[in-house]
Amino acid sequence: MARFCPRCHATLRYECPSCHHEQRHGGTCDACGVDFLKYLSVVVAEKRAASDIASDRLERRSSLIKNLLLVPMTLGIPLIRDLLSVGKDKNR
Repeated sequence: MARFCPRCHATLRYECPSCHHEQRHGGTCDACGVDFLKYLSVVVAEKRAASDIASDRLERRSSLIKNLLLVPMTLGIPLIRDLLSVGKDKNR
């Protein structure tokens, strides 16, 4: 995170995202040695992975609900197939 001048918008101080040490230059932290760009890219990658997991879970729930609603027309065959595939996924 950087702090800027309210008039000219020049960077005044950079704050380390890991230890919150303030310094006049970016790049790496003088206190803990963390590379700002690498640290933030790892945080973004972790958030993206968590988002993908949540999206997959939501997609499976939607498929299950859709198959439950369509049981009278499909005789429950897709529902049984989905339930069996969920059991296989948990065993892996």
